[in-house]
Amino acid sequence: GPGGMRLVDVPLDMSFADAFGVSQPDAYERLLLDVVRGNPTLFMRRDEVEAAWRWADPILAAWATGGEAPRPYTAGTWGPSAAVALIERDGRTWNEEED
Repeated sequence: GPGGMRLVDVPLDMSFADAFGVSQPDAYERLLLDVVRGNPTLFMRRDEVEAAWRWADPILAAWATGGEAPRPYTAGTWGPSAAVALIERDGRTWNEEED
């Protein structure tokens, strides 16, 4: 009924339009429709953007003045060895599952 939930088995390569008979707007179409409708859900307010930069600016400034840069590492690994050394200084270890 109205407001109820309907579960439908669909293949993993599901097409929303094929499964439910309606099409989904693409990402930019959705954003433009939200602008027209006055829906701010997917947009950040100015104060949110400013707060984010207040948090990020000191990090960027430290990197620019010789602070330690991010350490690259291979995707799918536990991260750079420097991460282990970082917390070992305080007698801690990472809680990693064994492969």
